[in-house]
Amino acid sequence: MEMKEVDSKKPYLVVVLVQMIYAGMFLLSKAAFDGGMNNFVFVFYRQATATIFLAPLAFYFEWKTAPSLSFVTFCKIFLISLFGITASLDIYGVGLVYTSATLAAATTNCLPAITFFLAVLLRMETLRLRTTSGLAKLAGVIVCLGGAATLAFYKGPHIKLWCHHFVLYGHHNRNSPSHAYSGMIWVKGCFLMLSSNFCWALWLVLQGRIIKSYPPKLMLTTLQCFMSSIQSLVIAIPLARDPTQWKLGWNVRLLAVAYCGIVVTGLTYYLQAWIIEKRGPVFLAMSTPLALIITILFSTFVLCETLTFGSILGGVLLVGGLYSVLWGKSREQTLDQGNCKPPEVDQECSQFKQEEASHKSPDILV
Repeated sequence: MEMKEVDSKKPYLVVVLVQMIYAGMFLLSKAAFDGGMNNFVFVFYRQATATIFLAPLAFYFEWKTAPSLSFVTFCKIFLISLFGITASLDIYGVGLVYTSATLAAATTNCLPAITFFLAVLLRMETLRLRTTSGLAKLAGVIVCLGGAATLAFYKGPHIKLWCHHFVLYGHHNRNSPSHAYSGMIWVKGCFLMLSSNFCWALWLVLQGRIIKSYPPKLMLTTLQCFMSSIQSLVIAIPLARDPTQWKLGWNVRLLAVAYCGIVVTGLTYYLQAWIIEKRGPVFLAMSTPLALIITILFSTFVLCETLTFGSILGGVLLVGGLYSVLWGKSREQTLDQGNCKPPEVDQECSQFKQEEASHKSPDILV
């Protein structure tokens, strides 16, 4: 019984780890771009590093047992790599140059709503508005959107905390936050971040289907990284013609590339594939507020970004929305399995089963 409880909590522990890794990505990427690194070159180095790191592991653990890769599946993997990884990361990099690490984490919280919409559209997720669990999921998404909007558009009083200037962020250039916060550049950065999240959400949803036809997660992750590295190289060559932009030294550039390539792209993509297989894409997307809270804390104490009342209020709303959706999904899984415990859930369980039996609208029951 104890082993079952531990297994049931594994997805929750893994998503927390994933969001901590993403918080580090926001901070290190911003530091590298502020240090003058070209964002398109960064994406290529990141994906190439991940491919080199993952390829030996994939060949050793899954090459012999992996099923044959059909041409149709290969094309699907190529396309989700192009739109979900290469395009998402390139657009994200430009947006991060124009904005800040905190805003990058904030706009990522639109991901649950986008992912939920795409999952329902593709009949991978259901929304039953006649049940408590369905209303909780819908309310959670709305609260998450409200929290993200609060963080992006409402600042409020400034809160001064102790700050330690980190060695990685001891200088400013044209990409510094003071430049990024100006007028149209800030708006452009927000739009690019939202566009990147749409590509990311599409990747989350479509990968759930590809895993069914090609289940070895490590091989799938390696193939996506390899294809993305080729795609990002083709994009970076004409956009970064200065040879000095391709140089890496013993500085924040190398650290950011190694961290994002090995830890984020290599380890996290595999963990995300595991989470999607176990709990679905929306469960993974709804954990993104955690990365924002972690990023706010570190950017305040390490990068010396100003903490505002809006940041605190938005963080509280995001956490509330996160737990509302997770409760709704947990409740829905209990009803799906028929584990009803009278008298608390008996009425809702009966109603849930009646709606399942009617099967009038498989996607959204209003």
